[in-house]
Amino acid sequence: MIPSTIRIGLRMRQPHFIRRVPVGANRKISHSIVSQYPTNTLTSNKAREDSALIETEKVKPGHAVISTFDLFSIGVGPSSSHTVGPMRAGKIFITDLQELQMLEKVTTVKIVLYGSLAATGKGHHTPQAILLGLEGSDPETIDTGTISSRYEAILANKTLHLGGKRRIHFDMDRDMLWRWDQVLKTHPNGMRFSCFGEEGELLATNEYFSVGGGFVVNEKTKADENLFYKGVDKRVVHGARLHQTHNVAEGDQTPAQPAANDPGHPPYPFESGNSLLALTSKHNLTIAQIVHDNERYFGLSDADIHDKLMRIWAVMDDCIRSGVSTAEKTLPGRLGLQRRAPMLYKRLMRGFYPGIATPDLQLIGSASTASVGAINAPESHTRSTSNTDGSDGHGEVSASGKTPRAPWVTGSFDHAILPMPPRKTMIPAVDFLSCYAIAVNEVNASGGRIVTSPTNGAAGVIPAVLKYVIEFISDDPEKSIKTFLLTAAAVGMLFKRGSTISAAEGGCQAEVGVACSMASAGFAACMGASPETVLQAAEIGIEHNLGLTCDPIDGLVQVPCIERNSLGAVKAVTAAQLSMASTGVYRVTLDEAIEAMRLTAADMSVKYKETSLSGLATTVKIPLTVPAC
Repeated sequence: MIPSTIRIGLRMRQPHFIRRVPVGANRKISHSIVSQYPTNTLTSNKAREDSALIETEKVKPGHAVISTFDLFSIGVGPSSSHTVGPMRAGKIFITDLQELQMLEKVTTVKIVLYGSLAATGKGHHTPQAILLGLEGSDPETIDTGTISSRYEAILANKTLHLGGKRRIHFDMDRDMLWRWDQVLKTHPNGMRFSCFGEEGELLATNEYFSVGGGFVVNEKTKADENLFYKGVDKRVVHGARLHQTHNVAEGDQTPAQPAANDPGHPPYPFESGNSLLALTSKHNLTIAQIVHDNERYFGLSDADIHDKLMRIWAVMDDCIRSGVSTAEKTLPGRLGLQRRAPMLYKRLMRGFYPGIATPDLQLIGSASTASVGAINAPESHTRSTSNTDGSDGHGEVSASGKTPRAPWVTGSFDHAILPMPPRKTMIPAVDFLSCYAIAVNEVNASGGRIVTSPTNGAAGVIPAVLKYVIEFISDDPEKSIKTFLLTAAAVGMLFKRGSTISAAEGGCQAEVGVACSMASAGFAACMGASPETVLQAAEIGIEHNLGLTCDPIDGLVQVPCIERNSLGAVKAVTAAQLSMASTGVYRVTLDEAIEAMRLTAADMSVKYKETSLSGLATTVKIPLTVPAC
């Protein structure tokens, strides 16, 4: 469990007196060197202008290494920071109450959402996530098909089943407050949970901050170990992940199984791209091998690492399959956005999944009887020219028994510049990458099972690129999966340490931009590129996403998020190809690009940080969807 400090109210005449007590006997805060750093959040503009480089060093832990399986985690859509994190926070809070034996005393729970969580929380399913977390559900194991019905039942019955053990009255309009006009100092994604007894006395309260990628911290431990791992129950987290010193020199030996209370460090700690390159050169290891050996220090065997990576890919692949095979026509929400992945996949005319785009399913423009999920050809580009006898005027009949339709040409033929007839072309790499990425993000937008990679809003980029590698390039899929994910994880760790992976802190450059960079590195690694070229691919991937804003329309993770993942996947492959075609020819390093992203994020207006207060969110003229207080 996150080693939080929960504040317990004393039953006194002056209820504002609050005493701090440690949560649980085994939850002392580790005294790692990272506690010397004030926070991992961005510094102020003035301080950065005075001494940017000095401040950069002060706000960071000693090294970037976290577990790959904290960076890539299985959860639910549509948002890692607004859905997965709040659900985990709710579960942590209720588990704390159970361990303190206070759950049976609770009669009322109050929830306050701040900043970005309040501004776009409704569209990001934050209320559902928190309430189901308080009922004891976990993002990785919750049945996604029951989320809507359970949430509706809570609203209709006005009851909340805390931890699955105690039922209390809960009125959404009264007990959940939305403070989009107030931002807590630790992070824009803040939330406060408070519980009260029968006489209205405060029993306990705590604040949590969803810092991106599903990671949850609180004020007491914001710079301690729970910034570097995900988990609800601390007791089941390996000791090496809880007590890293984050400032030691790299070692030469990989312990087979470190002791549970070992306060040491991974064998190959790195704090920057340059130090990572130095490790690969010194030990003659690839980036994937460096990360793999660090995972062994976290208590995992080679078989464990293999199984976990295959599990992550299985969920990613199943997400693509679900996205391209669904019979649903539209995504949830007021936009009524039409799903495109099934249509795009069928148009590619190659069904890698059995039963999709095969003769037993109707294809685009097919004359067969309409079937489930059938999609008709666009009517706007065609005009029927057939005669009543079934011919086209020239006696020609198509193989399907219907006459072919001539394309509808827009423009005047009585002009010096004749109009161009409509045509379609296929660029297989672009088309498949786009289709796969859109499929994943449509599943995410509908609240389905997803892999946070490194966030939910950018969850389509990495699966799309890896799927393309497996289907069209690799001759050893398992090797490619492990190499890709471990290499991408190393790059993600550098961004998490050096900047942010939270759109509420850095805009969409922190989500799709980081995912693009990670995917670029993974693709280059699978092509056998050198570590230097791999990191150069990552640099190109982020450099051309700098300044990317997060302005979701209506607070939904749909527009522009879904298409942006498609472009991010295509850009990732382009970046990798460019780096491999010009090995050693570059001027900007990955470390410099990450620092540029941090500075850009700090300078960016809050209107473009997942608040739906400007950009597309306002020009499309759909009002901000926040419930009335």
